[in-house]
Amino acid sequence: MAVPTATVAELNEEYIARMEDVLTIYEKPLSEREPVVCVDEKPVVLHADVRAPRPMRPGRIARRDSEYEGRGTANVFCGVQPKAGRHFTKPTSNRSSSQFADYLVEIVASYPEADTIHLVMDNLSSHNRKALVERFGEKIGGLLGPAENPLPRSTPVRSKGMEPENEPRPSHHQLAVHAQEGS
Repeated sequence: MAVPTATVAELNEEYIARMEDVLTIYEKPLSEREPVVCVDEKPVVLHADVRAPRPMRPGRIARRDSEYEGRGTANVFCGVQPKAGRHFTKPTSNRSSSQFADYLVEIVASYPEADTIHLVMDNLSSHNRKALVERFGEKIGGLLGPAENPLPRSTPVRSKGMEPENEPRPSHHQLAVHAQEGS
């Protein structure tokens, strides 16, 4: 069966390297210090009933009319830590860079013991270091790495036993972003 061309980007060396990077991240063992969180967003259409639904009664399920009145659109950010079974959803009025930055801060706050949070996400224009810098300034925005490499493909690795036992833990989290192509 042929794969539709709209679903797969050109399989060049860069695409394959990025995909291998993402697969390597997915293979990481569950870790409180380096959680892996997959992030995406979904637009949703807001509906209002035109007719009141009929309530459930003995022997019949509740019924809703398929006719509705459109009430605009919204966005839902979703993050999933697959190996831990955790998920983070946040509805927003749109998917602006500032709302995305706020969402990332909420994810970071959920991992107080983490040194590095590995984010796997597509390459939407708002999924970048600039979103955090514009919203919170360079100190927070810098957590996504240096400006010249806003989407690092290699992640910092700490070997167990290589750190002094009394070394202070970092006072901030580092976000390692792993971009998926073609989303």
